Amino acid sequence: MRQFFLILGLFMGSYGIFAQELAFPGADGFGKYAMGGKGGSLYHVTNLNDSGPGSFRDAVSTPKRMVVFDVSGVIRIASKLKVASFITIEGQTAPGEGITVYGNGVALTGSTDVIIQYLRFRGSVNMGKGVCTLSADNARNIIVDHVSIEWGRWDNLHIKESKDITLQYCLIGEGINPQMFGALLENPTNLTIHHCLWLDNKSRNPKAKAGIEFVNNVIYNWGGNGFVGGHSQADHYQDIVNNYFVAGPNSSPSFIGLFTQTDHVFQAGNKVDLNKNGRLDGRLVTADDFLQRGASLEQKANNQSLMKMDTPEEAYQSVMKEAGASLHRDKVDKRLIGYVQSLGKKGKIIKDESEVGGL
Repeated sequence: MRQFFLILGLFMGSYGIFAQELAFPGADGFGKYAMGGKGGSLYHVTNLNDSGPGSFRDAVSTPKRMVVFDVSGVIRIASKLKVASFITIEGQTAPGEGITVYGNGVALTGSTDVIIQYLRFRGSVNMGKGVCTLSADNARNIIVDHVSIEWGRWDNLHIKESKDITLQYCLIGEGINPQMFGALLENPTNLTIHHCLWLDNKSRNPKAKAGIEFVNNVIYNWGGNGFVGGHSQADHYQDIVNNYFVAGPNSSPSFIGLFTQTDHVFQAGNKVDLNKNGRLDGRLVTADDFLQRGASLEQKANNQSLMKMDTPEEAYQSVMKEAGASLHRDKVDKRLIGYVQSLGKKGKIIKDESEVGGL
């Protein structure tokens, strides 16, 4: 009997190790154990059509798939594209400059266990004015890695009532009319956003009505506000650590704002550079910066999952190198990275992608 329980214990231990396998090497945060399409069928995207056999839409329409790309270029979608559960999307397999999904929103609504890497998702002023470029509402176990998310009409990114989510090394920028906003996070829990670049969004970089760890991000050229609190009656717990806020041509002094006493903030190691002088020479963010904006301060972090953390200076260098679909950056992302590297001299909040040449 003792031997039976010993074998059972070893089996359960092995099962636990298997259940906690990383989504991929380098995955981190609360979504790092997303299963994706492991064990499912392999689907090759063989064309740039909006729909039909071999299309990206068809590839992600059925659960339990590993999606790879035999083509590169722009996939123009006329309507919102829904991603099923248990899907891995490996944008890094595309030849050339990779894949851009353009023209409408991509939704992970109700999905679970999704891994997305090295893609560009771009909305358009021609889609509905309330559409976000990427949404993950009522979702679970999601990791979005090295993805560019741009040109959303309401927000670039929307996450609502979701759990165990990571965004890492992503680029969230250039929200367009009518709001020009970065992201609205409505009551997700166990949400990690680390080593992401937020730029040229008028506000909501992000708006965090959330249980969130926001670590090692770079926020550049916000308009009215940078990181925004939940400012609601519900309690929200935001850990804001080792980020770098860098003002650009359109930036107000409000690199943080719109907190209330129900926003319970743990902040440490953040820096802000407001002088727009072309050098990275910011000051430490203080507790008073948050208190003056209405936040309640916590003495310890409430959301802890990250295995790795950089200084703000290290994070800036890493984000410049890695954020977005950086395996092969296209002209749009290169332009945006150039804005940030100017350290205050360049950048622009736009209303329409045509203002900057579109695709």
